[in-house]
Formats: sequence, structure tokens, C-alpha cells
Amino acid sequence: MNAHDQAAPAAHRRMTTACGREIGVGRLPFTGPEHPHGRVTLDVGLRSYDHEDAWLSLTPAESRRLAESLLAQAAAVERDGQEAAPGRVEVTHAGGEAYAIAVRQHTLLADQPADVDGDDGAATPTELFVASLAACVAFYAGRYLRRHDLPRDGLRVTAEFAMAADRPARVGEIRVRLSAPGVPEQRRAALLAVASHCTVHNTLQQPPEVTVELV
Repeated sequence: MNAHDQAAPAAHRRMTTACGREIGVGRLPFTGPEHPHGRVTLDVGLRSYDHEDAWLSLTPAESRRLAESLLAQAAAVERDGQEAAPGRVEVTHAGGEAYAIAVRQHTLLADQPADVDGDDGAATPTELFVASLAACVAFYAGRYLRRHDLPRDGLRVTAEFAMAADRPARVGEIRVRLSAPGVPEQRRAALLAVASHCTVHNTLQQPPEVTVELV
């Protein structure tokens, strides 16, 4: 690598572990013809007690945060540092049965349970689908509460789903429960009406045209 091939390191995503070690995940872009993409960097934040090597001790939650940061930087490197356009989602294989989902500058992970050869490192695509409905209901409900100066403390949405018994494979039923403590009785019907007409629910009520092409 020549000096002129190397650009300044991109800003790191930083996290501090429960044991006090700071980890930085970033990317190092290149401009030379030998390097079509940059590299993802990992700064483990050497501590005073480190000697010849440094190792990490991560909780499960910290491991997921680190994996998310690594996937986000990897997706950014592959996109040459450009954000995905609004309304565009890119999915790439992340190993095993896992896939990285790039949405603008954000990266999500989808995986499969161990009983179908996955590592169970993230929600399944079907669970993410149901989660998007629950999150959208929560957002609309929260916006209604804020607009009417009502507390959002304790706002909770629970979604339960079941797969259809016949073919094709699909979600056959979703039951969404909205809890908003402190909402007066005279506001409950309006809150439910607003939450029931969130964007995702509207989309399920009037399904969009979907095409799948091999390119």
C-alpha cells in the first residue's frame, strides 16, 4: 500500500463494555486501483493491564452491538461510503443463514434459529416483518399522545403471530395489543383509531404490488 492510496480513517462507532474497555469500529477508505473497497477497522482500546496482547470479554448484548457496528461499517465500505437512497434497502449475505440489511446508514441483521441451521444471532425476516407493524403502531400511538400532551411512559405494543396452516408459507394471523397507561377514557377510542391506521397496517390492508426479478 502506498501512502497516497490511503485516505483519512472514517469516524468510529464507539462502545464501552461492562468491563470498561472502549471499542471503536470504523472504516479506512482507499483510493488506489489495487483496493476497490476500503477496510473495516477495529480499535480494541488497549488498557494499562494489557501486555503483549489484548482480548475482549463481551456480554451477549455487547456482542450484538459490536456485530451490528461491524456490519454497518462493512456495508458502508461496500457502498463506497455512500448512504443508500431513501426508499432503498440492500441485503447481503453475512455468513451462515444470516443476512445484513442496509437501510440508509443503518444496518440490521436477520438470522434463523439453530433448529434450521442458523446461529440465532438475530430475529428472522418474518419476526422483523411483524416487528415493523408493532413498531409502527407504537410510533403512531406515541405521536398521538405527544400531540395531546399525554404521557408516553409505559407505552407498550405487543404483537403475537401465527403462521398459516396451508400453502404458500405466510403469516396467517397477527394480534396487536396496545397499552398506554394514563390515557383518559375519552381519548382511548381516538388513540386506537390512530394507531390502527399506521403506515404498515395500511399497507397490509391494501397490499402493494411486489415484483421479484433476477438481475
